[in-house]
Amino acid sequence: MILRRLPLLLALALSTPLSVHAIDFSPAELQRAKSLQQRLLTLDSHLDTPANFARDGFDIDNRHDHNALSQVDYPRMVEGALDGGFWAIYTGQGDRSAAAHQRDRDAGLQRLLDIRTMLAANGDRFALALTPADAVRIKAGGKRVVFISMENASPLVADPSLLGFYHQAGLRMLSTVHFATNEFADSATNPKGPEWNGLSPAGRALVNEAVKRGIVIDQSHASDAVFDQLIAMMPVPFVLSHSSARAIHDHPRNLDDARLRQLAKADGVIQVNAYGGYLVDPGKSPERKDAEDALSKRLGGWEGMSIAQGEELQRGEEALDRQYPVRHASLDDFFAHMGHILDVVGPEHVGIGLDWDGGGGLTDLRDVSQLPKITAWLLRRGYDEKQIAGIWGGNLLRVMQQAQDYARP
Repeated sequence: MILRRLPLLLALALSTPLSVHAIDFSPAELQRAKSLQQRLLTLDSHLDTPANFARDGFDIDNRHDHNALSQVDYPRMVEGALDGGFWAIYTGQGDRSAAAHQRDRDAGLQRLLDIRTMLAANGDRFALALTPADAVRIKAGGKRVVFISMENASPLVADPSLLGFYHQAGLRMLSTVHFATNEFADSATNPKGPEWNGLSPAGRALVNEAVKRGIVIDQSHASDAVFDQLIAMMPVPFVLSHSSARAIHDHPRNLDDARLRQLAKADGVIQVNAYGGYLVDPGKSPERKDAEDALSKRLGGWEGMSIAQGEELQRGEEALDRQYPVRHASLDDFFAHMGHILDVVGPEHVGIGLDWDGGGGLTDLRDVSQLPKITAWLLRRGYDEKQIAGIWGGNLLRVMQQAQDYARP
């Protein structure tokens, strides 16, 4: 869920929070957790890292620590025992004019090209996965897994038939909408409220076409009405690639308990998110938002920043934290959401989609190198290896297999 406006993007913690009760894990716990992840297939369902592939100075093979623009690279994936996941073709929602639809079309194709270019340049370390079996094979071969997803279907508005091209090029997960309503669906956060009362006719057609091709449907960012319609119309399960629990924080991007149970009954999966603004209310003042806007403008805007400027961006945000303190989410907050969801639907319907490089991250989980903390918590909670394997990717791949099996002639 990469955000183009800095005030929303940088809800993650970049300095000491106002108040936080840190969870401590012993070195032995973390080593046990890392060793377990190294045996399992460890996948994250929502990586916005492709936004960095064309960024000046970014190299997937090099560490980019202490950088507000980067949380995922190959060295930190190895350190955190992350095998890969779904790498997103994200397109910000335009003004829905004909010109904007053309720009969205081109932006989506460019991001797809960026992903395929990264794969071509790093074939010794990364490989494209099209099926669950591919992911298992790629891990066994010592490489990182790249599934391709699309966050926001706006690149398809100008020409919905492009879905076939994307599928041939590797697309295996599709969300209809992002922060604002588009021609396919109502957004959970559309400022003007519902337009379609769920999916539009074009949105229903798009979902049906995706199902025919075995593409997993992702409900994250869509409205509750879209969720209800997907439950009613889908012949296969669907997922929420990066969402959390409304019972813990009442945000429209999160899912209420009744719908969590419906999702589980339909054999779907919710991938728990680590975007701070969905976990807690940061209490951000207008002055803070204005200062963030000014900082972003001074550095050339999100799209125009180099990876080197990401370090300056982080220092600037740390200064703003001292001048205009806000509440930043911690692992305690994340585990409150994850624990609640696990209690409601059980470990067979829960996964992990932390929104790396798109606003995700916590005061004590800053990048992918620290992922064993999540596994250590699951072990503390008493989950066994099979259940943890499901949470770290097995449940998501089960849904993918069901979608692909249904699509076969």
